[in-house]
Amino acid sequence: MPEVIIPISMFPDATDKEQIEMSTKCPPIKKLPKEGEQCRRLSALSDKFASEFFHGPQFFARAPGRVNLIGEHVDYCGYAVFPMAVEQDILMAVAKNTTEKLNICNIDECYPKYSCSINNFIINKDQPAWFNYVLCGVKGIKDEGDIDGPLTGLDIVVGGNIPPSSGLSSSSALVCATALAVAHSHCLSLSKENLAEICARCERHIGTQGGGMDQAISFLASPDTAKVIEFNPLQATSVTLPPGATFVVANCLAPMNKASNSNYNCRVMECRLAAQVMAKKAGLAWREYQKLGDLQKALGWTLPQMMALVSDTFEARPYTKEEICKLLDASSEELDQVTLTENTRHIQLFKLHDRALHVFSEAHRVWEFKKVCDQQGDTALLELGKLMQDSHRSTQLLYECSHPKLDTLVELSRGVSLGARLTGAGWGGCMVALVQDDDTEAYKKMLQERYFSQEPSAQGRDPSSILFSSRPGPGACIFVQ
Repeated sequence: MPEVIIPISMFPDATDKEQIEMSTKCPPIKKLPKEGEQCRRLSALSDKFASEFFHGPQFFARAPGRVNLIGEHVDYCGYAVFPMAVEQDILMAVAKNTTEKLNICNIDECYPKYSCSINNFIINKDQPAWFNYVLCGVKGIKDEGDIDGPLTGLDIVVGGNIPPSSGLSSSSALVCATALAVAHSHCLSLSKENLAEICARCERHIGTQGGGMDQAISFLASPDTAKVIEFNPLQATSVTLPPGATFVVANCLAPMNKASNSNYNCRVMECRLAAQVMAKKAGLAWREYQKLGDLQKALGWTLPQMMALVSDTFEARPYTKEEICKLLDASSEELDQVTLTENTRHIQLFKLHDRALHVFSEAHRVWEFKKVCDQQGDTALLELGKLMQDSHRSTQLLYECSHPKLDTLVELSRGVSLGARLTGAGWGGCMVALVQDDDTEAYKKMLQERYFSQEPSAQGRDPSSILFSSRPGPGACIFVQ
């Protein structure tokens, strides 16, 4: 591996010891691993960097993917989620340059190289490209990092082993790794919480109206614990999972890119519209409500009470845009301006009852899941499994974000796992299953024989990249020599 050097200029007027101490507010700075798979990947990145830029990287940035154990499609409604970081990650070799250019390439040559001015670029959300996520991270630090003056140019080589479009948050990990790299190269001391919030906001430049879970767990994760993550303010609570079980992740191999169509953003808007219609009925100023969680706080009701309110307010059918305007006493133009995003203004039918009912019930399941983990009772694993099954049924029937291949994996898991559900945005991607430790290998073998051996797109793939078990892993960090 070419020598990795952190120039003294990156920490002006500081001794070696002070250089490390100055960055303790950021995600941790760690020594490069000397063995293992991650060491091999970092070495390959360094070699690629040297071949592209004719010198070695100055440091590496790492951001993990995640699997959400329960709490799907509720973060953008203001509710807590229950993810853990996985071992798979995005790695990034980085060095400053003197050209004020941002030069990006990927160790996988199927992703095109890209160069632009680091201080003057446009993120074209109408033409999805992998490097747009890098640009989002740069823009986040440029706009919100409190940098005095223009950004310094960077050379970056990216590598990752998070399966793309799998629901394990490879895109958000790329944004987070970039933001961390830009912050570190400009000597910024930003808290993990601040970095997570910046990344959640800047990823929306790609056009996806996400809620912040992916970025939060990428920075706030800690080994061997899952996290309950709450928003406004952002805070993470470590939760010890009951002993005796493993989480197995299976990629159904139906790819889903939530930035490539309006399905994801449509669900966000349906929840927003439901909040506004319920606020209007309750005599509140409906234009002030963007999230179902904010409405609940204003009413001071419990989640079960909010579920009942949904059924009292809506019929279980689609509502036309015209009907919603009448309920809100608003024009179509006002609805477009106040509520809808550019890529959802064309939608004419919205399912308000089903979407809101899913959100309130799923938010309730998150806290039930935590309660079971905290109590560590004899039936804890069975209770967690049932909550996961209920969650999948809700995403499948009420939120309609599952996929036939995901449903097949969940159905195959019945009776073999303790519970299984889609994880991530849905419409493809991954399933997560809770399995007894002693049954893990038999369960994975069953999925291999009954699903993956019959799935054409699985042929020739590394089995460990599409079916794996994972312990909760650490969050983002900087690696130095």
